[in-house]
Amino acid sequence: MEILHYTILVKGKVQGVWFRKYTKEKAEALGLKGYVKNEVNNDVYIEAEGSIEILTNFIEWLYEGSPFSRVSEVVYKSGELQYYSEFDISY
Repeated sequence: MEILHYTILVKGKVQGVWFRKYTKEKAEALGLKGYVKNEVNNDVYIEAEGSIEILTNFIEWLYEGSPFSRVSEVVYKSGELQYYSEFDISY
């Protein structure tokens, strides 16, 4: 199984709504590695590594996010593998 690296930017009402917590839980449930963090412009930035099938599932889920979020856009692109060992919330 080929492992891919995606950088993901989530836009909308995604800060102050527990988005990072729910994202970490979903990523761990799917077996993804990487991290999620808030950006100063109120977007959420994610780096995630896993199979194409799992990453696709994760990106679809990001449109739902936390129960209180309102996602307007999810932008992602492939990048160089970083070989993360777990999925963290970065501050």
